[in-house]
Amino acid sequence: MRSRAWLALAIAALAGLAGAARAQAVPDDSPRTVLKVCQDPNNLPFSNLKGEGFENRIAELFAKDLGLPLTYFSFPNRLAFIRNTLRYRLPDEPYRCDIVLGVPAEFDQVSATKPYYRSTYALVFPQGKGLDAVRSSDDLLALPPETLRRLRIGVYDRSPGSLWLARHDLVDRGVPYPIMSPDPDQYPGQLIERDLAQGRIDAAIVWGPIAGFFARRVRSPELLVVPMKSEPGLPFEFSIAMGVRYGEPQWKQQVEALIARNQAQILAILREYAVPLVPIPAGK
Repeated sequence: MRSRAWLALAIAALAGLAGAARAQAVPDDSPRTVLKVCQDPNNLPFSNLKGEGFENRIAELFAKDLGLPLTYFSFPNRLAFIRNTLRYRLPDEPYRCDIVLGVPAEFDQVSATKPYYRSTYALVFPQGKGLDAVRSSDDLLALPPETLRRLRIGVYDRSPGSLWLARHDLVDRGVPYPIMSPDPDQYPGQLIERDLAQGRIDAAIVWGPIAGFFARRVRSPELLVVPMKSEPGLPFEFSIAMGVRYGEPQWKQQVEALIARNQAQILAILREYAVPLVPIPAGK
């Protein structure tokens, strides 16, 4: 699978970001008078209608820096999210929003900025249930066969987690969850907050921001988060950027300047939300 398709699939597994093939929207590179952000209304830890996600916090940071009011245009982050948010405009009306605050760094449906953070998929499991010694994916594979045979590991279908299980002959241990759900009340951390916390599954492999945030939010049982290790041809680490429309280079440069100027505060917000961070490769 080519890397760009892989990245789109990986983000679909973690945040529902997928859409129609790249299309040309009529650009609007005029100076902004309002910071208009495209968001999912129910997608913690990224965003929600109450403004509780880390992308909401970053949007507030940017609005304050720019001295502009902040508005959101919300649409469930499912298939055709970009087409229905960043590219959506009625005749003779302005675009409803001008920026998506979390896209894969190589996502070609938007003009992506330089990445502003990089995270990794992670294994999440309850403490005191026989997996406490696991500190890496290699540790999991080294468990006694009888222990592995008993595990129920929740993964989103077609995600790096499900492919990792297949690579290591653990498909039968996987409990698949659909990447996209038609239910607007569904959110990506449910398999941790509901199924893992209630013992329906023994562990889960999910995108790092989801793993860190929901593992911390579950009070009982205590959940441990172990970053997964990338393997040849099977990456678990991905860089995340911001996305604007093609043909708006001045706006893109302004957003990249905002990222650079506020990088320390952005990283502090990500750490507050327990996002597992890994270094962005040099030159990216």
